[in-house]
Amino acid sequence: MSIFGKIKDAIFGKKAEAAPVPTGSSVPSGSPTTTAAPAPASTMEAPEQVDVEQVLTSISASKGNPDLNWRTSIVDLMKLLDMDSSLANRKELATELGYTGEKDGSAEMNMWLQKEVMRQLAANGGKVPAGLTD
Repeated sequence: MSIFGKIKDAIFGKKAEAAPVPTGSSVPSGSPTTTAAPAPASTMEAPEQVDVEQVLTSISASKGNPDLNWRTSIVDLMKLLDMDSSLANRKELATELGYTGEKDGSAEMNMWLQKEVMRQLAANGGKVPAGLTD
């Protein structure tokens, strides 16, 4: 699995575990007054978008709020998700995401990676605040 795939699964999987989407199967049978039940089910299908900031904040809180600045640091984001944040893995992630600069672990590369990961999470169904993608 790709490095980005692991990041995405760690974030999107945590959301799925934390809040399973209820199904419409709990409607009692033979109850004629439950005609409104199908409407909430269709409404429930729309929120497939994962609030990335909320999930990451929740993970951080569940770990006792470690001193990790995942909002601006790709290294801290990977550490928060219990991933190997080594230069080798960040180089692999940079290649996956199409980074064209020098893959030397520079601040420029790491800042680009952080923003691009957030952009890719947004493109893959995540709700990411603009401040994390700009």
